[in-house]
Amino acid sequence: MHIEPGVVDGAKILLSIGTAAASIGLGARMAWTSVRDDGGLAAFGLRSVAATIAVFGFFEILPHYPVGVSEVHLILGSTLFLLLGAGPAAVGLALGLLAQGLFFAPFDLPQYGMNVTTLLVPLYAMSLIAARVIPAHTPYKDVSYAQALALSTSYQAGIVAWVGFWALYGAGFSAETLASISSFGAAYMLVILIEPLVDLAILAGVKTFHGTKSSAIFHRRLHRAAA
Repeated sequence: MHIEPGVVDGAKILLSIGTAAASIGLGARMAWTSVRDDGGLAAFGLRSVAATIAVFGFFEILPHYPVGVSEVHLILGSTLFLLLGAGPAAVGLALGLLAQGLFFAPFDLPQYGMNVTTLLVPLYAMSLIAARVIPAHTPYKDVSYAQALALSTSYQAGIVAWVGFWALYGAGFSAETLASISSFGAAYMLVILIEPLVDLAILAGVKTFHGTKSSAIFHRRLHRAAA
């Protein structure tokens, strides 16, 4: 999902500053909701640190391949959401991406605004979809494959849509650009199929290890119905 250097440059980068500001605003909204409704500031900070470390690991350790206009990553956005909540997931995605740029890929820093937009706006949309497809009486540990698939599909589709937007915005409409976007989108279909299986495998582990129920590192909704 990284926008490659040179795809959007010059004055066009200014748009990414605006979208990044709006995206971080959405992230702040999700963060405040987590602090208010899910254990307070200390729990939120712990989950945010865990999310940041996880995202950094996802970007640096898990396989990622250049396809079309960008790279295909297994970001596991729905996994972070289900385990830690939307607010910590937003912080982790933003800070994990920033840490990767600072320490391993400084050439990606000019594209940070575009990349953080690509990650956070779909996360916010996925949080709204989760409220519709997962009944309030269902703890997240009990989600079905269909529900996990709906979350993963919405998140990954949002990423593909934003990557496509940045590619068309930077390079213009052309057959080559459209073909590259199509290749990237097709590659992400594999992620959409894999991610719900990862979610369910991790949630199965959560059910097995009962100590997770009392751990502050996990989102309250993981084990409890919505208030």
